[in-house]
Amino acid sequence: MKTIGVIGAGAWGTALAATARRGGRDVVLWAHEPEVVAGIRAAGENSVYLPGIALDPGVRATTDLAEAAACDAVLLVTPAQHLRGICQLLAAHWRPGVPAVICAKGIEAGTGALLDAAVAAELPGAPVAVLSGPTFAIEVARNLPTAITLASADAAIGQKLVEALGTATFRPYLSDDLVGTLVGGAVKNVLAIGCGIVEGRGLGDNARAALITRGLAELMRFAIAKGGRAETLMGLSGLGDLILTAASEQSRNYSLGLALGAGRGLGEILAARKSVTEGVWTAGIVVREAEKLGIEMPICAAVDSVLNRGATLDDAIRALLARPFRAEGV
Repeated sequence: MKTIGVIGAGAWGTALAATARRGGRDVVLWAHEPEVVAGIRAAGENSVYLPGIALDPGVRATTDLAEAAACDAVLLVTPAQHLRGICQLLAAHWRPGVPAVICAKGIEAGTGALLDAAVAAELPGAPVAVLSGPTFAIEVARNLPTAITLASADAAIGQKLVEALGTATFRPYLSDDLVGTLVGGAVKNVLAIGCGIVEGRGLGDNARAALITRGLAELMRFAIAKGGRAETLMGLSGLGDLILTAASEQSRNYSLGLALGAGRGLGEILAARKSVTEGVWTAGIVVREAEKLGIEMPICAAVDSVLNRGATLDDAIRALLARPFRAEGV
């Protein structure tokens, strides 16, 4: 795998392009916005989404999907709700056997499908892998040490991807549990919003620790019901990612919750952002899917009630605290 295509030139896509190039790969970075491509070509950096990070000339920016698809592996780094649509456009250019590596975190709104199903439906000749874990784009771009899960049902392809993307400071750990890896990345965004609300509301560190722990239990229940494995959620793409995003304002989801907890309105917060906050989409989808599966996810339901159902923060917090006492393992 000498050439890596990256679909999506936001902060995360640009950081992945930088680290793939650092590992010696030729990289084609696709952006929807012509001005982003023009800026990278002219200045050698993505000043819109990842300013201050110099990109090696071996990262070639383009608006041509065919050029990005003509690589040995392609990283799909578009927002979750646009993933199926971009795969539909890529299908005409896709070569059989080229791995499609999902680097988005979310669940498809219209169908409730996990992202591997959406990609497989539109790119039937592509082996699907997932790259997910505790990663802030700016730290990856700055070459700071990072560990991440790379999930692939095909061990040989997974190992080739690890070798293609791994460096001394960007360390993929191989898994065969795509479902658990995808669920971890999606649901932790909802829990991170909840953690931000706890902090913004001044409810204390005890409350945040409780939310992380009980939220992890919800995450594991959901993953197991979907066919994932509990041990995956105790790894980088579950607990690791949750720890990272549950206490840092670098997290879009945590910072959104923090602002909500401090009294700002959701519309106002989102209007001021250029990047997508996936947890806002994911909350309602997770709650709907959990109801279908017959599992309880009260923390996610509380976050959804605030984001999408008009509940006040006080009402949502009161409802959580009024739940009956129960055994910890339940």
